[in-house]
Amino acid sequence: MKHSRPALALPLAAALLLLASCATPGSVGAGGTAPDAPAGASFGSTLPGAPAGDVIGHGTVIDTGSGAELCLGAVAESYPPQCSGIPVTGWSWDGLDGVESSDDTTWGAYAVQGGYDGKTLTLTQPPILLALYDPMMREDPTDGRAGKATDDDVDAVQTTAPDLLGDAYLGSYPEGGWVWLDVVWDDGTLQQAADDDYGTGVVVARSALTEVG
Repeated sequence: MKHSRPALALPLAAALLLLASCATPGSVGAGGTAPDAPAGASFGSTLPGAPAGDVIGHGTVIDTGSGAELCLGAVAESYPPQCSGIPVTGWSWDGLDGVESSDDTTWGAYAVQGGYDGKTLTLTQPPILLALYDPMMREDPTDGRAGKATDDDVDAVQTTAPDLLGDAYLGSYPEGGWVWLDVVWDDGTLQQAADDDYGTGVVVARSALTEVG
């Protein structure tokens, strides 16, 4: 089934991902700090644990023939679009609105809810067409305060975060004196690690996947 092509937005205004195993930096697993993490190097060594309940994420779901993936970051505006993301199990295109296909690629924009084990999102609820999804407003983590990030802080985060976090890194940009760091999943662990290494008032770590309830 072909429909008119929808506009593909960049979720979270950021850059996406396939998480590595929990033994590698930037992956999600049991959580905790790597035992060999030196002082001042919590960021990238301290890992968030997998969420206990369902999470929800929204973006482009794409299947190039090897299974559906939820892209939480950048989507190349080609036709068909190109992106990589979290594998989604239990996905079916049957009966869904907003589905497009070209050659071997099928895609659409949806809000997706399921259980996340740090590598795969297992669908627990029917996907919602993103155009019809009305997410709850997130609280401003800065409370409207200006941050203290210097140009050196911005450079340090943007230079090191992609390597330290691996595929968990979605993107980053400076705004309002903060370095806004978009990641696949954080339960506060990465935020604390960033505060430890860069100081408070410098980095805001934002999780693309959010807990339900």
